[in-house]
Amino acid sequence: MAEEKSPPKAKRRAESREDRLKAALKANLARRKAQARARSSGEEEKAADTD
Repeated sequence: MAEEKSPPKAKRRAESREDRLKAALKANLARRKAQARARSSGEEEKAADTD
């Protein structure tokens, strides 16, 4: 009965893989947002310099 309480190894692996993918996706999205913000602020600075 103790075995029933712990999830099977395959299920734990799938969950840990999903967690890793979720974390990687979140980090990637944050990095891309930061890059987009840097690009847009850089364009605003260039526009201000030409005025």
